Amino acid sequence: MRLKHGRGLSLLLTGAWLWVATPSVAQSQITPPSSSPGQGIAGTLGPSPFSSSVPAKPVAGVIVLSLQDAINYGLKQNLGLLLSNSDISTARGQRWEELSALLPHVTASPFVAASKTNLAELGLSSLGGIPIPPTVGPYSYFEARAAVTQSLFDWKSINAARASSQGVKSAEFTYKNARDLVVYAVGYTYLQAIADEARIESVQAEVETGQALYEQASDQVKAGTSPDIDGLRARVELQVRQQQLIQAKNNFAIQKLTLARVIGLAPGQQFELTDKSPYQPFEGITVEEALKRAYASRSDYRAAMIDLRAAELSRKAAAAGYLPSLAFNADYGIAGGHPSTATQVFDVRGTLSIPIFLGGSVRGDILQADAKIEDSQERLDSLSAQIDSDVRTALLNLQSSTDLVNVARSNIDLAEQTLMQSRDRFGAGVTDTVEVVQSQESVASAHEQYIDSLYNFNLAKISLARALGVAEEGVKEYFKGK
Repeated sequence: MRLKHGRGLSLLLTGAWLWVATPSVAQSQITPPSSSPGQGIAGTLGPSPFSSSVPAKPVAGVIVLSLQDAINYGLKQNLGLLLSNSDISTARGQRWEELSALLPHVTASPFVAASKTNLAELGLSSLGGIPIPPTVGPYSYFEARAAVTQSLFDWKSINAARASSQGVKSAEFTYKNARDLVVYAVGYTYLQAIADEARIESVQAEVETGQALYEQASDQVKAGTSPDIDGLRARVELQVRQQQLIQAKNNFAIQKLTLARVIGLAPGQQFELTDKSPYQPFEGITVEEALKRAYASRSDYRAAMIDLRAAELSRKAAAAGYLPSLAFNADYGIAGGHPSTATQVFDVRGTLSIPIFLGGSVRGDILQADAKIEDSQERLDSLSAQIDSDVRTALLNLQSSTDLVNVARSNIDLAEQTLMQSRDRFGAGVTDTVEVVQSQESVASAHEQYIDSLYNFNLAKISLARALGVAEEGVKEYFKGK
């Protein structure tokens, strides 16, 4: 049995980025499907922003890294989170663009002009039979005015501005959701790394056991109390364990690279993991309590509700295209042939614009807005159902993984007792190495199952925290002192 979920998180994070990058949609999946060990969160489908980062500056020496330290690094350097933060600035910029239509616009455009006009060019040679000069001028003109334009009432612009304000709120909740995704991604890769590290220790112990068995078998072969095949069988078992150790070390080294990439450590930065397969019993929570908390806390759900509200406001803005609007324009300044002879001038104007026929553009805007409302509502309903599934799945995984941890612990004790008795029987000449090798494989399988069950238990806790929408707080709560 090997660690799973590697390729699945690529699906999760790739999809998650699509949700986060588009504020009108919220990310929902939390439980990655299975895959082979040693794969990072980039998997085989290519990296997503949440599997990448902006590297920090290198630090001299070896960094000591706990799970919480890794999360803190990820929340500063992860690319998916940085891009989500940029989306907030983009949404704020769009809001100012919409507000601009409602705010006063003040301009000033002073100018001085000197002109000479050729009247003959204009066909003017006489006026009532009286000849006129072919040219006029030169003459000058000066003007300096400040102009203000203000929309007094424009229901379309008002609703468009309100919709853009909702867009800012949605982007902010999407950013909070991205933080939860970063915590999940970092927790996943960190837990997989410490599981790989634990596997090295387990396989190393198996190599030592295999070495002892091989030496014991060799001694008995030399003494003539065991056939040659017992020595060959013990040597094959030893080399198999040595191969597994080489592969385990390689998997751990690759997983450390993946973790460093997710949290943003400098390339080549040396670090050690301090949390060693933590196990802390989980205090139960009912499905009803979990669902109530999830619907109140999930940032993607709240962003989806805001997106629906923004779509409704956009629909009002579109329908307001049929309504009249009122604007105010005024300017004040001085004008004349020369600055020294300029006098005060002003102009005040109120304009009522009444749409009569706009070629169907308003109808088109309304149809698009209706489609956006329907789309947002369907996404919200889908996300609501997904949250229910996420919470129930996380609780089921947590319960089953808790039971598996307890059973795996018991299996280790039983398998080790069996191995001890098999070695004693082999030493007494009662049995051959077949029984001992089988017992050793049972011990290896029991340790492997324990590592997997412990990894799945801790991942289930992070998955539950993600499902509840409290990943940052959940890690601190579920991994106290780790």
